[in-house]
Amino acid sequence: MNIQDSQKAVDNWIKEHGVRYFNELTNMAQLTEEVGEVARIIARRYGEQSEKESDKAKDLGEELADVVFVVLCLANQTGINLQEAFDKKLDLKSQRDKDRHKNNKKLK
Repeated sequence: MNIQDSQKAVDNWIKEHGVRYFNELTNMAQLTEEVGEVARIIARRYGEQSEKESDKAKDLGEELADVVFVVLCLANQTGINLQEAFDKKLDLKSQRDKDRHKNNKKLK
């Protein structure tokens, strides 16, 4: 499924199950909360903090999917075609940064 299809799937889900979109500010707060959950897992599982027993069962993929879901909601309700925006960003990064990382001595 591409991003455009994902946006349509989220919109259909909202219409069928979600009643309506939360307003943009509520979804921004929701996004922040979901990113925080991802950060908690990363910090404890891959960082230096110890992982609490209650966090060990948390699914990083599921939490990342929560982030994507809310981003798709925000794109839908603000009229953004995220597929076009992503493709444009990838092209820009490919042109602007094509040699940047290859020439970064810190990455060798």
